[in-house]
Amino acid sequence: MSADETAQAQQETIGEILAGLREVREYQRETAEHMRETDRRMKETDRQMKESDRRLRKAEHEFTTKWGKLLESLVEGDLVPILRRWGILVERTFERGKHQRRGQHFEVDIVAANGEDVVVVEVKTTLRPKDVKRFLAKLQEFQEWAPEYRRHKVYGAVAYLQVNSGAERMAERRGLFVIRATGSSASIVNAEGFRPRTFRLKQPPAS
Repeated sequence: MSADETAQAQQETIGEILAGLREVREYQRETAEHMRETDRRMKETDRQMKESDRRLRKAEHEFTTKWGKLLESLVEGDLVPILRRWGILVERTFERGKHQRRGQHFEVDIVAANGEDVVVVEVKTTLRPKDVKRFLAKLQEFQEWAPEYRRHKVYGAVAYLQVNSGAERMAERRGLFVIRATGSSASIVNAEGFRPRTFRLKQPPAS
């Protein structure tokens, strides 16, 4: 091979190498651009998911708060006449009865009382069996937390918009009034012949 041919072959080889390098650089550039776009989309998706989660939590909180307040107002508004039908003549009602003792807090949703009887009402948007169990335990301690009712007959009632797992039947079997809110009113739905249970302290308070 002559010197000219050798030089030409070398130039062709260098040209091929340079072309290959340009292809590699173009591939790297396209890959980097693709990765940047992918990263941007992932960040945007993450931002959207966080925003959706925030809005969902806010909507759930607003729903729970608004429906809870609505239900409590609804029950308290109808509580006097529906308890009167069961022979309990309510003279006064209170929302959010809060008590404190030895640094601990005790709260009930609604209290309806007269000189002899007091009805403690637990209000739930959705009533579940675990809510009934917790409320029953709370009723056993009510007179200790609220000593002004220590000589009263204490009755319990659960009120709800929705119910799960037969919680309303469980509540009735345990001697609780069962109040269902529908539309713009509330009513006791206990079966005919139901006899409400009275609750007392598990142990007498220390003198």
